[in-house]
Amino acid sequence: MVRMALLGFALIAFGSEAARAQDIAGIEDCTRTSGLDKRTGCFQSNVNFLQRLVTKNELEAAQRLKAAEAEIVALKATVSGLQKAVEQLQAAQKTVGDKKPETK
Repeated sequence: MVRMALLGFALIAFGSEAARAQDIAGIEDCTRTSGLDKRTGCFQSNVNFLQRLVTKNELEAAQRLKAAEAEIVALKATVSGLQKAVEQLQAAQKTVGDKKPETK
């Protein structure tokens, strides 16, 4: 039981160290800066970076959405054309089936 508790505490200690060391590319660590002006500038830099990142992701998502919409329109047109072709084939088959064979 004691070994389990020690193992648990070791995992918690190791896990907290790993969580503190987690880094996001482009984000500055503002906790290490001293002075209110520098810290505020650091936070503002992080906010600006995140706003640019969100805007970039929004534009990319909008482009993918427009491409998907265009593909859907093209596929709907293809399906409509295929439905017309099937209707024509069914009509042609029906007219052929309606003709009675001649008996001699």
